[in-house]
Amino acid sequence: MKSWVWVLPSLFAAHAGAAGMGEDAARLLLNRTGFAPAPVSQVKVFAVLRRDQGVEKLLDQSAALPVTPPPAWVNEYTPPSEINKLSEEGRKAFYMERGVHQQELKQWWLREMVVTPTPLTERMTLFWHSHFATSMQKVGEPQLMYRQNLLLREYALGNYRDMLHAIARDPAMLMWLDGVANRKGAPNENFAREVMELFVLGEGHYTQQDVTEAARAFTGWSRNWQTGEFVFNPAQHDAGSKTILGQSGNFDGDAAIDILLDQPVAAEHIAGELCEEFISPHPDPVAVQHLAEIFRDNHYAIKPLLRALFSLNAFYDKSNRAQLVKSPIELIVGTLRQFDVHPSAWQPLVYEADGMGESLFAPPNVKGWPTGEQWINGTTLLRRKAFLERIMNAQETPYNPNAQGMDAMHFNVSQWQAQLKQRAEKPLSSPEADSLLPISPQPLTGLALMRQLVLDPAYQLK
Repeated sequence: MKSWVWVLPSLFAAHAGAAGMGEDAARLLLNRTGFAPAPVSQVKVFAVLRRDQGVEKLLDQSAALPVTPPPAWVNEYTPPSEINKLSEEGRKAFYMERGVHQQELKQWWLREMVVTPTPLTERMTLFWHSHFATSMQKVGEPQLMYRQNLLLREYALGNYRDMLHAIARDPAMLMWLDGVANRKGAPNENFAREVMELFVLGEGHYTQQDVTEAARAFTGWSRNWQTGEFVFNPAQHDAGSKTILGQSGNFDGDAAIDILLDQPVAAEHIAGELCEEFISPHPDPVAVQHLAEIFRDNHYAIKPLLRALFSLNAFYDKSNRAQLVKSPIELIVGTLRQFDVHPSAWQPLVYEADGMGESLFAPPNVKGWPTGEQWINGTTLLRRKAFLERIMNAQETPYNPNAQGMDAMHFNVSQWQAQLKQRAEKPLSSPEADSLLPISPQPLTGLALMRQLVLDPAYQLK
C-alpha cells in the first residue's frame, strides 16, 4: 500500500511538527473530533505529540460499547401478533408506553454523548445515523432503533463494506425503506435506490434500470415478525439473472452491494462526506480523490481514512476555521460537556434538540439531517440563544415533567452557580478563552461597541 502522507506532502501534514504539534493544532484536533472544546490539560498532552502521533492516540481511544446503561426494555420484543390480541384499550396503553420508550431512547443516547470518554465514537455514530437515515416515526419499534444504534457504533470506526452489508440486513432499515415488502415479481425499489444515491455512489452514477435490477437482488430480505430479526425468504427471492452497472449474473443483495463498492466513485462519495463533516462544506476535490484512494487501498477500513483525513494540512488550515456550523446536538452536548453541567432530567434537552431541528432517531427524510447554515433560521437561532443564556445564567425552573424544552430544564444549579462564581472571580486565561471559539473574536469598534455598551446593565444606572 502506498504511503500517501509522504507521497503528497502538499496535502498531508503527518510529517509536520516533529517537535510536537503545539497547543493550537492539538486544540483544533480535539475540538473538531469531539463535541466540545477539550480541557486545557488534555490539550497539553496532545500538544507535545507529532500530528501523526496525536491522530493515532485519538483513534486508539475509540470504543464500540456505550458506558450508559440502556433502558431496561431494549431487549424486550412484542410481536405484532401479540399486539393484535390486545383489547382496544390494551392496544392504546401499549402504544402510549411505546411512545414513552421512544423518548427514553433519545434520552439514553443524549446522555451517552455527554458522559462518554470517547467522543469520536459518538460523533461517528451520529454521522452514520444521518448517513443511513432511519426514523423511529416510521419504524415505530424503539427496540429495533436501539439495535441499529449498536450496529452503527460497532462499525463506526470499523469497515464500511462490512457496515453496509450489515445495515442492509438491519430490521429497522428493512422497515424504513420497505425491504419487508420487496418480493419476487413485485420488487420494491426504495432501498436499492437509496443505497445507490445516498449510501454508496451519489446522484448521477447509476440509471433507473440499475435500480430496478438491484431491487430484484434484494428480494426476499425481510424480518421475522415473531422475533424482529432479519430473515431471508428463498421463496420470495428473484434468483434470475440481473444486470447491475454493466455486470450480469444471478446476483443476490450481497453481490449487488459489492458491485456498487467496486465503483471508484463509491470511495470518493464517502471521503467527500467526511471532509464536509470535519473540514469544510467545500472540500478540496484533489484531497478528496487521494483520501478515496487510501480508502480503497485499505478495503474500506474507516480508521485509515480518518487517519489520513485528520492529517491533512487542510484540516489545520486557518482558512477552514469557523466554516462548520454546530448541529443542535453538537451545541447542546458540547455546552454541557464544556461547562460540566449535569442535568437532573434529560427529556427537556431532548425537546430542545427537537425544537432546534435535530431529533435523535428521527431524521427528517432519507437524506438525513441538513448541514451547515441550514441549521440556522429565525426560529432555531432564538432557541439556540435561549438555551445558551439559560446555561450561562445558571437559571432553572422547578422540574415540571409536563413542561417542554428549557421551561423544564433542571440541573444542579447551585453547583453550576458556584462554578460560575469561581470563574467570575479570576481572569479568563488565554488558553481557556481560545478554547471557546474556533477563531479569535474580532475587537468591537464603532456601532458594535456602542450597542454592547448600551445593552450592558450598567447603562441603566446613573
